[in-house]
Amino acid sequence: MNMNIKQHIITACNAYAEIFNFACGKGVEEFHLMIHASNHELTFGGQLKAIAHLYEDICKNELPTDACPVFKRYFVSDAANQTSDICTYEASNDSHSVSIVQQPPLDGTKIALWCYLQTKITTKKNNSGLYESKHGSYKHFWNASAHIDADSSENQTRLLLDEYVRQLDSEGCNLAENCVRTWFFVNDIDNNYAGVVKGRNEVFDTQGLTKDTHFIASTGIGGRHSEHQTSVLLDNYAISGIRPEQIKHLYAASHLNRTSEYGVRFERGTCVDYGDRRHVFISGTASIDNKGNIMYPGDIVRQTYRMWENVEALLTEAECTFEHVAQIIVYLRDTGDYSIVRKLFTERFPKKPVVIVWAPVCRPGWLIEMECMGIVPANNSYEPL
Repeated sequence: MNMNIKQHIITACNAYAEIFNFACGKGVEEFHLMIHASNHELTFGGQLKAIAHLYEDICKNELPTDACPVFKRYFVSDAANQTSDICTYEASNDSHSVSIVQQPPLDGTKIALWCYLQTKITTKKNNSGLYESKHGSYKHFWNASAHIDADSSENQTRLLLDEYVRQLDSEGCNLAENCVRTWFFVNDIDNNYAGVVKGRNEVFDTQGLTKDTHFIASTGIGGRHSEHQTSVLLDNYAISGIRPEQIKHLYAASHLNRTSEYGVRFERGTCVDYGDRRHVFISGTASIDNKGNIMYPGDIVRQTYRMWENVEALLTEAECTFEHVAQIIVYLRDTGDYSIVRKLFTERFPKKPVVIVWAPVCRPGWLIEMECMGIVPANNSYEPL
């Protein structure tokens, strides 16, 4: 099988992008872009314009003509004042999901963009509210920045998941069998995360997601919506046309414990097998041991190395390496740790699509967390992506 992985950086006026490209024979080609503003002196509008121009230039000149976005996430510094500008720019979009979250890029700019694109697909927004991308017999459903009015983070989480269950049902799917990834962005996470955990557990109980079955790969992290009363934002991803044996959950038991041992419910990672590749989703991962303890309190460098070790253990279980990782999001609690963390990541992943943002982790003692997605070539009897 012909397989090619490319990583490179493109620099333009006031912006630059890291690009990961996976090509596998004649199948779907995949791209992950991480686009950063580079001129700190520009207004938000100016930085958004620079990122948008570079994105459009890459799509026109660097990617195949049929490459379509399936998901975008904007990381912004002030959602209350910046969301409307992004919505105006994205107003003509009716084919892919757009996530906007206040998680300020720590390079001193106001905005960064992660975009995931594929070739040979059709895309549309369905009546369910989910965005669909389709190739062959697989349908992929993305949703972003879902939020709801309720009086607590617990009730917001429960109602958001109840609504998502209804959306999946309208697509002939369900939470346990089809959803492979969620993101919970929690405003004031130190006070509101416990409610998110309780609300999620209540819904998971109704959906057969227990310690005796399985959970869903997930990130629960600090993040804010443009409306201050919103405590929880939900992004999610599900697949139809998938068979149960195509999904495997990752544990790395030598390094991490089951999350249910300390009262929460998510998988450390999940991989999905297609005939020509494997997708690997690594949940938000911190400096933890296999007893659930925080490793190296107060030491950002040692926490970073332990975090990498944990992620690598999960990747290894999926027969994946950091070479196959397509994008990385890094969350820091203390902005003062940015310089050393940036140095460490630049040295280890010089061309990888990486963004480092300010977003407190769910336990105050964890100074850093990361998540990533990987793509590994495969050759099996399943239908290709």
